[in-house]
Amino acid sequence: MLLWVELALLLLCIVIGARIGGIGLGTISGIGLVIYVFVFRMPPGSPPGTVLGMIIAVITALAAMQAAGGLDYLIGIAGKILAGNPRQVTFLAPLVTYVLVLVSGTQHVVYALLPVIAEVSRKAGVRPERPLSASVTASMNGIIASPIGAATVALVGLLAGVNVGLPQILLVIIPATLISTVLATLSVAWRGAELADDPEYQRRVAEGTITDVAGQKALEGVALRRAIGSCVVFLVAILVVVGIGLFPQARPVYEQLIEGVTETGQVEMGRAIMIIMLAAAGVMMVFFKASPEAAVKGSIMKGGLVALISILGVSWLGSSFFEGNQQAIVGGISSAIQSHPWVFAVGLFALSVLLFSQAATVVTLVPVGLALGLSAPLLVGAYAAVNGLFFLPTYGTVLAAVSFDQTGTTKVGKYLLNHSFMRPGLVATVSATVVAMVLARWLLA
Repeated sequence: MLLWVELALLLLCIVIGARIGGIGLGTISGIGLVIYVFVFRMPPGSPPGTVLGMIIAVITALAAMQAAGGLDYLIGIAGKILAGNPRQVTFLAPLVTYVLVLVSGTQHVVYALLPVIAEVSRKAGVRPERPLSASVTASMNGIIASPIGAATVALVGLLAGVNVGLPQILLVIIPATLISTVLATLSVAWRGAELADDPEYQRRVAEGTITDVAGQKALEGVALRRAIGSCVVFLVAILVVVGIGLFPQARPVYEQLIEGVTETGQVEMGRAIMIIMLAAAGVMMVFFKASPEAAVKGSIMKGGLVALISILGVSWLGSSFFEGNQQAIVGGISSAIQSHPWVFAVGLFALSVLLFSQAATVVTLVPVGLALGLSAPLLVGAYAAVNGLFFLPTYGTVLAAVSFDQTGTTKVGKYLLNHSFMRPGLVATVSATVVAMVLARWLLA
């Protein structure tokens, strides 16, 4: 009976925290921890220290690149590609978004790209709902495929003990998410009436409520050189991270004296990522004048801090619940998941809907999967299911896409769930998970 009370408390903290938003998920989880530890006398579990450290280092590098203008430079390139091919915006926008998020490791770039997609679509006479809904879905795919995305970094840290590294994860997730992005785009490519025939658009044109959006000021001179330089440094750092993942022997081996005995060790992948990303941020600040103050005040650092607090709280709460009820949980659901592996993927999807965070979902449920003895191929394949953020039309990128579409074609439906993002989101998540499951079983077995 107490197990169900503790589970109810866990879910209540998640629901209330998600509804409050921001760092609320982490702080409300703190209330749950107080009740677990001081009232129910449960073991306090532990937050994922290595995962949090890697996320901090990656966010620092991203924030430095943003401060140097690198993020604006990448967005400018994406905008030029779309503006140069306006009639193909429905098919190009999701792919450009996917690549941009995959390379940058953050969905924050989408907020600057969405108005470009909306304007290019409208001026080309293309219904903006099509590329906007597919692009939001593509951004979610891009973040779980990014080698330095918070969710991927978290998964790398958690799976280090089962000999699955970054290269193996990328080998499965990048093809799966790329295929699912194409399928999601096709699912909405001819959706709805043509823009000229849409009654809501006609009404807004008649009322004169649609205006041209001012373009972003182009980088020039020294600012442009600094932006390009910061991008180069960041991309080199990503390549180094992927490289030492592909070739573990490239990670330094060291010796240390412990109680009179010389022991040999190798730098762990998680610590290597932290070192490389912090160093990349330092190089940007020294050679490309990335302002530390601007980095701290930027949207990347702000969003990263929210993610860190949320992950700290909810993962610690989940860890405490699992530690206190491990025998009952493992005994109760292990046979069901072993018989029906897709159940674990459904669990990841459902929790991501509640948490609005792929990384928080990973650090909460993947340790449970490891404790249940789930195979590495299953865990990597199921990882593609953490993209349930679109399901409720309250996620930031979903709301941004709706607000940037002046034509009114991108919308939240009358019945809440019948919104513009449901179809491409479901197609992308289901297809990515199926493909990832097949690839993981084939490549990682």
